Amino acid sequence: MYPHQRERLTAALAACHADALVATTRASVAYITGLHGPPAHAGAPTLAVVAPGGTALVLPAIDTPALADSDAGVDHVVPYGRAVFAYASDPGDVGRRVREWTTRGVAPAAAGAALAAALDALGVRDGTIALDDGGLNATLAREVTGALGSRTVVDGGAALLEARQVKGPWEIETLERGLGIAEEALNAVVQVLKPGSTEREAAELFESEARRREATPRAPLIAFGPRTALPSAPPSARALRRGDLVRLDVGCVWQGYHADVTRVAVAGAPDARQEEVFDAVSRGLDAAIAAVRPGTPARDVCAAVIAAVRDKGLPAYDVHLVGYGTGLEVRETPILTADSRTPLEAGMVLRIEAPYYEHGWGGVRIQDTVLVGRTGARVMNRSNRGLLVLE
Repeated sequence: MYPHQRERLTAALAACHADALVATTRASVAYITGLHGPPAHAGAPTLAVVAPGGTALVLPAIDTPALADSDAGVDHVVPYGRAVFAYASDPGDVGRRVREWTTRGVAPAAAGAALAAALDALGVRDGTIALDDGGLNATLAREVTGALGSRTVVDGGAALLEARQVKGPWEIETLERGLGIAEEALNAVVQVLKPGSTEREAAELFESEARRREATPRAPLIAFGPRTALPSAPPSARALRRGDLVRLDVGCVWQGYHADVTRVAVAGAPDARQEEVFDAVSRGLDAAIAAVRPGTPARDVCAAVIAAVRDKGLPAYDVHLVGYGTGLEVRETPILTADSRTPLEAGMVLRIEAPYYEHGWGGVRIQDTVLVGRTGARVMNRSNRGLLVLE
């Protein structure tokens, strides 16, 4: 765990007046332990614990090999359930760790009992436990809570989300590299797009280019012509035609962190209406970025987009959301809505967008990722966000 994460989690413990904080979602487990995966098994959650005495990871015994083969680091590992492994005379480092974790006493049968054992190992035998139950179904939440005995359980979900809002140096560097990969892969698509290319072919090429750069692509949303007015329609077999608007909304995951970029192109010279709408939306994004600084309520960023787009020629423009935080999840807090009073903080990484969807005509949406600095915003994108012309 990096010092930044430890500092943020210590503050979260204090905010909850808790003796331990328990994470159950994949993102928050990764934040505490550095373990990105493995995929959750039905009814068998992975839990991470942070307390003044250290950290612990509670996981199904079948997942201990994946943990042993990862870069995750915790003070205590408590497997639960039964898994049978065989070991060679020299099982290697992974095998030795797995054998140590799975043969240390009798493994608890259920997650709740394993969590109680982890808390005991951290010296938290009573007191208050801040539990983020977002990764548990109702039955598991009852089982886990019931296994904690006399300990008091309070909600820890909001505190964990708040801890993750402000990124540390390594997180910012990782997000920036992921964004660079997404932009490089998108550029490869733009270079070959021409009339006759299909949305699906463009999406498949993006995915291939992202993987070639050792990132995991997220389902790209690439749309042509009137389909650009569909905010989240999957790519289809529609072929690009001259004069079409093209919306390129793509992203990838790099070392567990999410990166997205959205750009707009036209197949051939843009017409007056396409230029007018794009210019208005671009001015909206400029205004949003200019509004970003520590202490600014999130709603002011949304208001800046709306005012600028209306002023630039779309007087009826309205939008319910212009972005959100990003990191271990695609969407994190703060959410940039018209009614959000959440103040921005230095170190937040925001994905800011200015969308416009007109059914029967098309849609224009551009998006940048910005870092909230001490006095304003720094755009992390390197690609040109002007209207691209595909010759």
